[in-house]
Amino acid sequence: MLKHAVLKGLVPALVVLLAGCASQGPATGPSGAPLGGTCNAQPAQSAVGKNSTAKVVEAARVSAGALMARIIRPGQMVTKEFDAERLNLEVDAAGRIVAVRCG
Repeated sequence: MLKHAVLKGLVPALVVLLAGCASQGPATGPSGAPLGGTCNAQPAQSAVGKNSTAKVVEAARVSAGALMARIIRPGQMVTKEFDAERLNLEVDAAGRIVAVRCG
């Protein structure tokens, strides 16, 4: 009898916990557009030739529509996986941006 009562209380608790895990759909910004998304390096090409300051990197990331930006220094090892939401900024030894691409 006690076992049955415990199970009766446990089932609704599990339902509530699982409902909390349900997806509400993709996150959206104030305009209803998805936050971040697929990177497009073309609008960020204006960063080429500029110093890779935090302000310049963030402006390039935003203009590319990328969720994240990565600075790649000369000789730096990087992962090979392609990430459609990442902007890669290649810099020279002085920290000047020499290439902008997604991945």
